[in-house]
Amino acid sequence: MQELFEKAKKIIETGGFADVSMSVDEEHRKISFLVDDRTLSENVTTFLPALDHILGLMFRKEKQAPFVIDINYYRKERERLIAELARAAAKKAMLTKQDVELPPMNGYERRLVHMEIAAHPELRTESSGEGKSRKVVIKRIEE
Repeated sequence: MQELFEKAKKIIETGGFADVSMSVDEEHRKISFLVDDRTLSENVTTFLPALDHILGLMFRKEKQAPFVIDINYYRKERERLIAELARAAAKKAMLTKQDVELPPMNGYERRLVHMEIAAHPELRTESSGEGKSRKVVIKRIEE
């Protein structure tokens, strides 16, 4: 397994990024990379999914379960923002007693919203739309 982690780090270094540090959380299946590069900060939204795809293929080839990949805490911060958005939308749904539709999100982000709202016994969620326009709708449970 360590060999796969080193290959993952080498892929980023081969991309021209210097000073790459990596931490692995095998229990939660997460790999975090810290890269000191301004151009990456500007392009992380395109680079991260591409890296995620490549590393996913690598792990599958070795018959290993995939890891969640994060670069410069982008995904961690995004998860925090999605959870905050879900809580605010839940509050709005409770106050207005109307459905609240969130903006389109990828499957991973929609799952975060579903999990966050699952803690609210008066609310439920459902996904609507297709493809890139798929979003979560938060609804009150009618009694």
